[in-house]
Amino acid sequence: MINIFSSWRYKINRERLRRTVANFFSENKINKDVIVNLAFIGRNKMKHLAENYKKEPIALPVLSFFYNEKHEGKILLGEIFICYPQAVLLAAERNKRVDEVIDNLVVHGLTNLVENL
Repeated sequence: MINIFSSWRYKINRERLRRTVANFFSENKINKDVIVNLAFIGRNKMKHLAENYKKEPIALPVLSFFYNEKHEGKILLGEIFICYPQAVLLAAERNKRVDEVIDNLVVHGLTNLVENL
């Protein structure tokens, strides 16, 4: 299961994100009782998170936090923060669609979370 948090100004394809996460869980044989929170944030918020938790003074494209906590009978695996403006820049640099870049960032974040299991 995935919870998606986003500002109205970010164009997020929620159904595509749910498919991306479901495919990742299926390919990695991850239990369906796992919850992941996915938040789309701006540059300032990402820079603040990166400075506080990674000691890096830049807005990273993706940042994940591993929790592995029980929550309402399910396991909250963690949270993934994606800097939407950075995803747009990466898409332009790589000549890809923003949705593709976001999918790759989500998979990157999920991989980081799963490595901690």
